[in-house]
Amino acid sequence: MFDTMTMTKVVGGLCGTFLVFLLGGWAAEAIYVGSEGGHGEGEHAAYVIEVPEAGTGEAAAVEEEVPFDVAFAAADAAAGEGVFRNCRSCHALDGANGVGPHLDGVVGRAVDAVDGYAYSGALEQVAEVWSEENLYNFLQDPAGYAPGTKMSFKGLAKPEDRANLIAYLATIPG
Repeated sequence: MFDTMTMTKVVGGLCGTFLVFLLGGWAAEAIYVGSEGGHGEGEHAAYVIEVPEAGTGEAAAVEEEVPFDVAFAAADAAAGEGVFRNCRSCHALDGANGVGPHLDGVVGRAVDAVDGYAYSGALEQVAEVWSEENLYNFLQDPAGYAPGTKMSFKGLAKPEDRANLIAYLATIPG
């Protein structure tokens, strides 16, 4: 069944496989670790990012909120048209309601005034008219401005985006 030649082939195959794994491990170590010394005490194989200890570093820079009048003074309606792409999935500008009410003529319109749209009632608690300033504050954080609102959008963080969007919406007649 087994003769000497078969046994020699099996042992040679196992030794050859073991040798390939040893050489592969050596080659991988040379490639990934490098040939210059090893990793002694205090040495690292990756980049080390220094992070200040909790309470010892400087406080994160708090972004100062831009007042409405400053942001609105520099508003650009053309740029606001590009910002409207965030609103397009729920709101239309053609008088048709979608997931949200249509936004044509929204600037200066009474809150909760679109016929055929079921509002949550939360907006009536915070404003009566969609003035530029009310829209500016609402668009920053809808759920924070009017708790209980049906609008699930997280808001527009950049003051210039909010001002540009409102300037664009002001150009859409109702």
